[in-house]
Amino acid sequence: MFNSLSDRLTSTFKNLRTRGRLSEADIDATVREIRRALLDADVAVPVVREFTAAVRERALSSEVSGALNPAQQVVKIVNEELVDILGGATRPLTLAKTPPTVIMLAGLQGAGKTTLAGKLAHALKGQGHTPLLVAADLQRPNAVTQLSVVAERAGVPVFAPHPGNTSEADDPAADAPLIGDPVGVARDGVAYAKERQHDVVIVDTAGRLGIDQVLMQQAADIRAAVNPDEVLFVIDAMIGQDAVNTAKAFADGVDFTGVVLSKLDGDARGGAALSVAKVTGRPIMFASTGEKLTDFEVFHPDRMASRILDMGDVLTLIEQAEKTFDAEQAEKMAGKLASGQDFTLADFLVQMQQLKNMGSMKKMLGMLPGMAQMRDQLDQFDEREVGRIEAIIHSMTPAERDNPKIINGSRRARIAKGAGTTTTAINQLLERFDNAQKMMRQMAKGGGMGPGGMPAMPGGPGMGMGKKSRGKTQPPKKGKKGKSGNPAKRAQQEKDAMQRALGGGPAAKPAAPAGSAFGVGPKQGDEAPDLNSIELPPGLEKFLGR
Repeated sequence: MFNSLSDRLTSTFKNLRTRGRLSEADIDATVREIRRALLDADVAVPVVREFTAAVRERALSSEVSGALNPAQQVVKIVNEELVDILGGATRPLTLAKTPPTVIMLAGLQGAGKTTLAGKLAHALKGQGHTPLLVAADLQRPNAVTQLSVVAERAGVPVFAPHPGNTSEADDPAADAPLIGDPVGVARDGVAYAKERQHDVVIVDTAGRLGIDQVLMQQAADIRAAVNPDEVLFVIDAMIGQDAVNTAKAFADGVDFTGVVLSKLDGDARGGAALSVAKVTGRPIMFASTGEKLTDFEVFHPDRMASRILDMGDVLTLIEQAEKTFDAEQAEKMAGKLASGQDFTLADFLVQMQQLKNMGSMKKMLGMLPGMAQMRDQLDQFDEREVGRIEAIIHSMTPAERDNPKIINGSRRARIAKGAGTTTTAINQLLERFDNAQKMMRQMAKGGGMGPGGMPAMPGGPGMGMGKKSRGKTQPPKKGKKGKSGNPAKRAQQEKDAMQRALGGGPAAKPAAPAGSAFGVGPKQGDEAPDLNSIELPPGLEKFLGR
């Protein structure tokens, strides 16, 4: 949803990093680009003004001028101000000291309250709670039926004593009497939860297409009847600038305690949703990112700011992996590799299935830092590729999965026919698996680390991807003997090298120069003086080797 805003801000900071020192004009230009990016993303104008003023004031202070890298310091300031806009710190649910904890959902019709009720119940059930859903939306047609279906998928019970509005004739808008009492259903639902010892009650209330007095009065009456511990305002992140006006109206009429952003996986600009926490003063607590019950996550302002600035969200990625990956299976795989056994296609299939269980591959890859530069490649990525790989491996025999080298031409044709694909796809899969197998061998042998203790890249230094290396690093070639650090020894090495160049060798000592130390050579016909006959002062004989 925030791809457009992320791209604009990333481009702005990229131009900023090319400057070593930042002048006031550079900061003004950067703040101007940030203002345009936020306004284009549909962020509320008062929030934009406050945000850019804070960024400019801090950027012109000694905080930036005295920094070692001023551009990085400006990025840090923008990140901190974004976190402040999004609510500051993460705010968890407030649980009642005496169960049950009552959570009331409020919002306009179509915001996704009923679906969110099932997602929230599913998440709380995974944390060890026993939630109960209460169907207090008796106005929207088939709202009670929808909540019952969602509760069944989430594996939680639902309290629905009345079917609600099931036909157009029962529409309250047609001046017909309201069927059932939503306030009484909500009150009875809490009492039912106490009897059955449910520790969490989630009350789904009715909405309207717009703000009106009937909606606000009904929401206020339900709140007074059940006295909820949390009132969550569910807002559609795609509704634009009207999100701020709607949030203000609900804050005044119902006084909610937290915000839930729904449809955060949409392609709208979504900047108005960033304004809700700043305008209302209530934190964003949860985010709904898809249609599945598992597409629900706690809203972390610091992590969302990192995503917007293309710094990634590795912590959320790790948390999802810990929830999905089987610890026993991972330990079994590690033991298999440590014992020297090869990584097989069956193991490869298990790894692919675990990645598939984590959710959308595009979403996971988008959490990595710097992925905004590869957005076109991510958009072209086909999520169905994982299913195709599964079909190919399932079309193989157990022997072929354990030893892919036996897969010849006829076997590839049979596998392609069984998987409904081509032999080219089989060849590509086997080639990718061969690279993965070599990498796993290198990791098992402890040689998968590059220089400085960093992991080596496939095919790079330390990986041993060649045919002769067999996973081992080639020994470095012996170079020529370097020059000595001793001046006398280095001079002797140079003389030996010159003698070799003239046809002699190191053993052939060059002749003594025909001249004295003062450059006056002997006359022609004179014999060279005998150095052994010269009398020297005591103690100097050792320098002539006597």
